[in-house]
This record gives sequence, structure tokens and C-alpha cells, in this order.
Amino acid sequence: MSLMSILLDAAVVETAVEPTEIRMSLWEMTVNGGWIMLVLGIFSLIAVYIFIERFITINRAAKSDDSFMEAIRNSMKQGDLAGAKELCKHTDSPLSRMIEKGISRIGKPLSDIQTAVENVGNLEVSSLEKGVALLSMIAGAGPMLGFLGTVIGMIRAFYQMSMAGNNLEIATLSGGIYQAMVTTVGGLIVGIIAFIFYNILVSQIDKVVNMLESKSIEFMDVLNEPAK
Repeated sequence: MSLMSILLDAAVVETAVEPTEIRMSLWEMTVNGGWIMLVLGIFSLIAVYIFIERFITINRAAKSDDSFMEAIRNSMKQGDLAGAKELCKHTDSPLSRMIEKGISRIGKPLSDIQTAVENVGNLEVSSLEKGVALLSMIAGAGPMLGFLGTVIGMIRAFYQMSMAGNNLEIATLSGGIYQAMVTTVGGLIVGIIAFIFYNILVSQIDKVVNMLESKSIEFMDVLNEPAK
């Protein structure tokens, strides 16, 4: 047998025993992770929905229209309270509802007007925070669910190990360990994403609060201007 034929036979054998790369899709990983992955999937959908819906709503509320306050100032200087109220009714924003409440209380002590304005502002901020607490809960519960899946998977692996006796094989343990690892990763991913979403929304709400506070002060200054 020639040297060339020996080398060719060795190459054929090496090719035959070369391991085949195993690929698994994200969907297959999720399905094989068990029922906890289904719960984490639902959590992730809820988190994305809350974030998108609240982000759009809060950004709309955070828009500060200087022309609106200027129009309110001019109407009040001219004594046209009805016109100022009408302008507030036709402007759909937390600021307009807050100013409308203040205008409706004109004639009462300034402390009462300020209290009424602040109460409406607090109610508007509370409405903007709708669903944000649920997002915070998902951020905390996601990793905990993943850890629960880890414990369940390890219990399953050790149970299969005890039942296998002397016939223990790696395939016997792989199912439980696989579930443990997949649920851990899934829980961390959901928790991290929800945590980031939560903090983004909280920072946007803080901007709205600061804007409403500054505009309420500006409104009270308008009420004090005739007395100067």
C-alpha cells in the first residue's frame, strides 16, 4: 500500500468521526425550558407593552408649550377668565387640567388655590405612573422565577440520578441541568430588561413632575401680578 493511499484513508476516517455541530433555535431553548419559560415570556410581553404605552403617554405629557402659558397670562391680565378656562378645556394635557382647576378657584385665598393646583398635579402624576409598579414587580420577579426554575431543574437532575443507580449516563442528567441553566438565563434577561424600562419611565415621570411644579409656580406668579 502506498503512502498516498494511507494518507487518504486517514483523512476519510478523520472526516467520518468529526463531530457534527448542534444548533438550537431560541424557540427550542424556550420550549425545552419548561413552564417557567412560558411565564417569563408572558412577563416580557407585559413589560414591553407597559414600556411602549407609558413612554408615549409620558412623553406627550412632558411637552411644555410656552405659548399656552402665555395665552393664559394674557387672558387673566385682561380679566377674561372664561376665555382662559376655555383654552384649558381645549388643551388635552396634565398642565391644562391643573391650570383649569386653579382658575376655577380664583376668588378664594391663594393658599387654597395652590393646594387645589397641587392636588390636581398629584393626580395627574399618579395617572402617569399607572403600570409602572407592575414593571417594577416584573423586574424583581423575573430573576426569582429563573432561580425557581434552576432549583426545579437541579431537583429533577438529582432525582433522575438516584433512580438510575449504576446505569447513570450523562443523558440522564442533561435534561434537568439544561432546564436549570435556561430558566436562569431567561429570568435574568427578563429582569434586566424590565429594570431598565422601569428606570427610564421613572426618569421621564420626574421630568413631568419638575415641569408641572415650575408651571404651577408660574401660574401663582400670574395671580400675584395684579397686586403688584
